[in-house]
Amino acid sequence: MINYIQLHTQIAEKSIKNTIELLNEDCTIPFIARYRKEKTGNLDEVQIGEIVKYKTQFETLEKRKKAILKALEEQGVLTAELTKKIQETTDSVALEDLYLPYKKSRKTKAETARKNDLEPLAKIIMSQNANDIEYVASKYLNNSIENEDDALEGARHIIAEWVNERLDIRNQIRYQLEKFAQISTKVIAAKKEEEKAQKFRDYFNWSEALNRCPSHRFLAISRAENEGYIRVKIEIDNERALEKIAHRILKSNNDCATQIKLAIQDAYKRLLLPSLSNEILKKAKEKADEEAIAVFSKNLKQLLLGAPLGEKRILAIDPGFRTGCKVVCLSAQGELEHNETIYPHAPQNNSTEAIKKISSLADAYKIEAIAIGDGTASRETEQLIKRIQFKNPIEVFVVSEAGASIYSASKIAREEFPNYDVTVRGSVSIGRRLADPLAELVKIDAKSIGVGQYQHDVDQNKLKTSLDTVVESCVNSVGVNINTASVSLLSYVSGIGPKLAQNIVNYRNENGPFPSRSAIKKVPRLGGKAFEQGAAFLRIKEAKNPLDDSAVHPESYGIVEQIAKDKGVTITALIGNKNELQKVNLETYCTATIGLPTLKDIVKELEKPGLDTREKAKVFAFNQHIKSITDLQAGQLLPGIVNNITNFGCFVSIGIKESGLIHVSNLSDTFVKDVNEHVSLHQQIIVKVLEVDVARKRIQLALHK
Repeated sequence: MINYIQLHTQIAEKSIKNTIELLNEDCTIPFIARYRKEKTGNLDEVQIGEIVKYKTQFETLEKRKKAILKALEEQGVLTAELTKKIQETTDSVALEDLYLPYKKSRKTKAETARKNDLEPLAKIIMSQNANDIEYVASKYLNNSIENEDDALEGARHIIAEWVNERLDIRNQIRYQLEKFAQISTKVIAAKKEEEKAQKFRDYFNWSEALNRCPSHRFLAISRAENEGYIRVKIEIDNERALEKIAHRILKSNNDCATQIKLAIQDAYKRLLLPSLSNEILKKAKEKADEEAIAVFSKNLKQLLLGAPLGEKRILAIDPGFRTGCKVVCLSAQGELEHNETIYPHAPQNNSTEAIKKISSLADAYKIEAIAIGDGTASRETEQLIKRIQFKNPIEVFVVSEAGASIYSASKIAREEFPNYDVTVRGSVSIGRRLADPLAELVKIDAKSIGVGQYQHDVDQNKLKTSLDTVVESCVNSVGVNINTASVSLLSYVSGIGPKLAQNIVNYRNENGPFPSRSAIKKVPRLGGKAFEQGAAFLRIKEAKNPLDDSAVHPESYGIVEQIAKDKGVTITALIGNKNELQKVNLETYCTATIGLPTLKDIVKELEKPGLDTREKAKVFAFNQHIKSITDLQAGQLLPGIVNNITNFGCFVSIGIKESGLIHVSNLSDTFVKDVNEHVSLHQQIIVKVLEVDVARKRIQLALHK
């Protein structure tokens, strides 16, 4: 396993070995990366994630090897040489090629020919020594084989199977497909004019090199095929491929060679090309999935680590026209204190009454900020709010609604607000997102947040695994206040999980806030392992021991106490005292298990304990004169917020229903390798309008330097 992982990652053998030991002890990636640096050689979460990935791959490969060896043994065909080849294989495709000749499959033409005793004839033809093959074939006639042509056809079926099973030939065709395959599409005429088909019209009759087809285009083509609008075909130079096969087999130019050529053509058309075309398409799909999942994961991380406003009293509005604007007032801890509906827009147009109501609610609940959802009627509501003369300064924010409707109808929301409908829950979610995006967004299925590309077309298990890893990483990098966190948030803490998270909340509800980290051990079923994995990521605000509100692990408290004692100060006096901390000779505090990497982390944490590395939320204003796509003109410069990033560019909200696209070619004057190097999710930027297609609701933008 270690050699396999090292082959794919280039990580030191000792680091891999120790990391695997920790993983086998049920340690989590965040815990290992943060608190076991001495063991791993200071590996980060990405490197540990790679070890996990290839460890899983290796285990899957080994499981398949065992199944194949067992099947071959049962068939009585397992030799020492074949066993050695299988055991030494490090590639799943090569493994299946080795197994191919022995696979029990449905009835084949070759199998029928063998039952008709034609294998000896096939061997004679493959020897390429017989000159009068018609005469030889006449010796193999029987009740099922009426003439020489039938005999030769059956023999060719057996030869075609042999050709298909040859590893060198399969690898040669794979090479041809990997290097030269063209992916082409053809529109299905009967569906060409359907409205839903129009979004795929760029791919109605498309062709390009498969190895140059970007992931987003491949996934778009795959979706169009799955929805029945196009047919997809993989093509290579067939004549060249056949010549390559013939060159490996033919040694003469007699009657046998003629039969072998026919068998090669049959093998190529009926067996090799269909099978290996599907294989290369599957490989391309896996690659496209991997890239799309990577984009989604990167976007999700940026979104989850978005700027929080913090613990503020917030008035949140889910705007609407006919159904009105749903208004809620939240405490600084995000608790619902009031809700009602106002109707400032058409058709009711009760703007005066709405202004009075918002103003009085702001006074009554001492509102410090207002969050407005960015959906329907958002701009109109924002303009209404900005007309209000509040007694105290109140910041106004426009907040993304993506996924809010998913949360409001979820089991989590129903349990949290059983006596309120979906509209109230949605408004609460909007307000809480402003206060702390991470704490609120963990309640929503990450796929529903809408910051990826073709997320419903990729491998859903791989997507879920990747996104869960991202959420876990973000939650643990920020830390969680155990006395206020929801079950959803706690469930992503290292070593906790959904069941223990529920136990924590139940215990908190019954016994009050946790006074210390050590008190966490009293939670039912939360054992020593869970405490070891999760304690340092859980924060106790205003605890007796100030280290309980830091990222210092309880196992290292003794070291901090010793440092404070040696300095002649209390731990409280040591914390934040950067001058004294930088004078500490860390080498004198090294132990058998805690070395300089961990000690440096401890000092860094003591300098600024519990520091939230996220930026603070900033107010942003769109151009007030742009209210719909028809107001846009080429050449305009507008403020915008990046709301999605893909491999082909980024989408930008400019304050209207439709988001504009900055294609990669319009992000920079130089080649763009990674969109994230130029923009980040929720970044506030200035864009230039290049082109507006009102009919297709498409807006082309450029990043203004």
